[in-house]
Amino acid sequence: MATPTEKFVAALKRLKKLQDKGIGGIYFSEIPQREYREILVQNGFLKEVSKGWYIPSNPAESEGDTTSWYSCYWDFCAKYLNHKYKHLWCLSADQSLLAHAGNYTVPAQLIVKSPQGNNTPTAFPHYTSMFNLKGELPEAEHLQLVNGLRMYNLATALIYSSVGLYVKNPVDVRTALSLIKDASELLPILLENGHTTIAGRLAGAFRNIKRDKIADQIMAAMKQAGYDIREEDPFVAKLGIDLSPRERSAAVNRIKLIWQQMRQIVIDDFAPAPGIVEDKEAYIANVNEAYLTDAYHSLSIERYKVSAALIERVSSGLWDKNINSEDSQHKDAMAARGYYQAFGVVKQSIIKVLNHTNAGTTADFDHGEWYRQLFDPSVATGILKISDLAGYRNSQVYIGGSKHVPLSVDAMRDAMPIFFELLANEPEAAVRAVLGHFVFVFIHPYMDGNGRMARFLMNVMLASGGYPWTVIPVEKRSEYMKALEQASVTFDISAFSKFIAYLVSEAMNGRPVAVLPKL
Repeated sequence: MATPTEKFVAALKRLKKLQDKGIGGIYFSEIPQREYREILVQNGFLKEVSKGWYIPSNPAESEGDTTSWYSCYWDFCAKYLNHKYKHLWCLSADQSLLAHAGNYTVPAQLIVKSPQGNNTPTAFPHYTSMFNLKGELPEAEHLQLVNGLRMYNLATALIYSSVGLYVKNPVDVRTALSLIKDASELLPILLENGHTTIAGRLAGAFRNIKRDKIADQIMAAMKQAGYDIREEDPFVAKLGIDLSPRERSAAVNRIKLIWQQMRQIVIDDFAPAPGIVEDKEAYIANVNEAYLTDAYHSLSIERYKVSAALIERVSSGLWDKNINSEDSQHKDAMAARGYYQAFGVVKQSIIKVLNHTNAGTTADFDHGEWYRQLFDPSVATGILKISDLAGYRNSQVYIGGSKHVPLSVDAMRDAMPIFFELLANEPEAAVRAVLGHFVFVFIHPYMDGNGRMARFLMNVMLASGGYPWTVIPVEKRSEYMKALEQASVTFDISAFSKFIAYLVSEAMNGRPVAVLPKL
């Protein structure tokens, strides 16, 4: 008879085989031995989602941690639905449109349509659920499979999405609209089904994003067919930017729209920028003075266990990976040393900005070196591979505890150039600082270090307006993360903007909120 340890090992091996296949959800029959499932659940390697359904989890997660669930949510749903309905299901039109726009935020309730649905919700972890809507599916030609999810194609999703989505998710709807090249993608369904109200709404929506040609084509075709049609703009506000009809990347248009929607809110929250300082040496002296405090708080926000004494040691001649074995092996020491090295090159970027080099262009050219210095000590001591310094990530990444799903690798690579273009062209330093920070973490271009990089970026942009180096205190971590989550999930930047504006204002008045604990 196998010992408990042998059973545990056998259960882990079975789980590993499933995980190696990239499985996001596990049905009980895939681990048929009940005792194996119980061992894995008891030891935190499996979590039950619904009766008979599990997801892999991290034993180190604390009670209530959402990371395991949010990170495998979409893969789980696809597998669960395929098992429940075979191929007879699809996401709702609204959820399909969000997906086409690149928005894979975990919804509070996922609405799924199937002829076999029972119009009842299925409860999932962390106050999420799935509503099984009974209804006929669109014709096969109007459906498509994206990342394992069955959904309405783009044109059909735009036609059948709800009018409320234009108010609740204007960035996503405009992004989806911008991907339509010609009215012929929409007119067959509109004409065949006599969708006059929907056609009028779509015409108004296209005119809102300055695609007058498509709007005119819809109106003319519907009238030519004898329909009485009235154009109506379903959006609350007008669009202040042009979206090129030649741009086929949802990520690019989405980032542009986010920036446009948020920038005025930031401007209203901030005092006017003082302007680039004349006494550059004094400004850099203040940056140097802020280092210890900044390093302590920025690293602590990322859950590194650092002390003021450790930071002092790694930023002085006392740190030597070849002499101090503790320094060479300790992850926290490596993070502190990397922060010190990165701070030095960030300071050089600030000097360029103080000499009137464009801040966005400077960050574009320099941020790769910030990243390399941030992780160089971990590579030098063998904690990371040298390939980890190559640059942007090559796989999907998730943010612990966040419903926001960062951009896919392809979308991220599309988005980063336009992000730096927006930074370079933005006239307001406060907008560069706040949206520079937010959009960077929204995209999440690196496998690790995105928060530290975003805070470096924020301070380089603050320098471009003469604002002082500003530290985000670890004591306000919860408020900080909550504000970022709100902006990422709902595109409401107001809490984050006010949070940063308050910290900057206090720093300007000589009352910095963050302080360094005593050595």
